[in-house]
Amino acid sequence: MGIFDSLFKKNADASKGKPKPSDHASGIERATKVSKSVDIEARFERLRSAISGTMGNFFVAKDRFNGNRVVGVKLCDTDKVQFFENRFKGLKKPSEGEIAIGLNHPNIVETYEYGTSNRGQQFIVMEYIDGPGLHQLIAERKEDLLAGKRLDLITQMAESLAYLHRKEFIHRDICPRNYIVLKDMKKVKLIDFGLTLPATKAFMAPGNRTGTPLYMSPEIVRRRSTDKRVDIFSFAVTCYHMIAFDLPWQISDTTGRAALQHDTSPPREITEHRPEIDKVLAGTIMAAMHPNPELRTPDMETFLRQLRNVKTSL
Repeated sequence: MGIFDSLFKKNADASKGKPKPSDHASGIERATKVSKSVDIEARFERLRSAISGTMGNFFVAKDRFNGNRVVGVKLCDTDKVQFFENRFKGLKKPSEGEIAIGLNHPNIVETYEYGTSNRGQQFIVMEYIDGPGLHQLIAERKEDLLAGKRLDLITQMAESLAYLHRKEFIHRDICPRNYIVLKDMKKVKLIDFGLTLPATKAFMAPGNRTGTPLYMSPEIVRRRSTDKRVDIFSFAVTCYHMIAFDLPWQISDTTGRAALQHDTSPPREITEHRPEIDKVLAGTIMAAMHPNPELRTPDMETFLRQLRNVKTSL
């Protein structure tokens, strides 16, 4: 995840609400509220060291104000958030917390609360997902864990993205790092809405070059108009990587230069890596990765319909 312009050397307050019951089967109360002036260190007992990200830091903690529930806490970097949101001045862009707390899907991380700390930092409190990132499974080539489960995981991943699109948002940073797989390998969840934007004309104008370069669509790289199909491209590359343990293009670095070939060099067919892959699944992934958005899979509902015709998992 990242502010892509840097690779090219370019340079909310709300009232408190009351908790409401969760829609999830666990029955845990969902605190869908906005909070101000929260003392992060007093409230949260850190259990794990913070993980640094482009837009902030994430740590696992006990929430002392909610029965010591184990949660994930994201502390946003004020300067980086401001730099990103300055691109949309006058457009009433919702914050990451506003977007995340409005999402309710079994394959999307549940957000309990968002607000500002007593130091003026935006923060988000979310469920703790106990399991590896998809990027870890790929990097470590965990075939023993993924074998026979990929089709089910891809279906869940597709359903989470289809839901986000129905809510009229574009994630803009779909990549393996933003999917967490539960330890039992039976469930996967989409995370991180730091670069997510409304799917409206004003937010889809050319010029907003953000995301993870290796998974980025040509429209974003070339500063063209965008729509939900940028996520479809990134999703297809993510699925490809998960199956092949390799990317569709030869890469020499992981910067923006690597993304420049996404519409100049044809991707390698996934069957070159996995000849045994179901032909329908192979075709579905390759069609969703087409460099021309007009020839790409048009929406995630179409992708899901095609998945139903896949006969064998991998």
